[in-house]
Amino acid sequence: MSVIIKPVLTEKMTKHTEKFNRYGFYVATKANKLQVKEAVEKMYSVTVANIRTMNNVGKVKSRMKRGGVQMSRVGKFKKAIVELKKGDAIDFYSNI
Repeated sequence: MSVIIKPVLTEKMTKHTEKFNRYGFYVATKANKLQVKEAVEKMYSVTVANIRTMNNVGKVKSRMKRGGVQMSRVGKFKKAIVELKKGDAIDFYSNI
């Protein structure tokens, strides 16, 4: 099971990275904090100081189409906010 799905690369998360040395990741819904910590430390060779996780539930969206109202569902996901030890950093753009 791959724990880390992809990093969160938004404007808000970039500000948190610069100010608080925190990085966001979309993770597997069954993963716990210890698994996330091990995966981040192994993948990026950094030391994790703190982890916060959050489960986002799927939402029902509706929109008007020619045939009437169409209902759809956005899937659920889990995010982890990882705070690194002082002096450590992750460069997501080095492989580009």
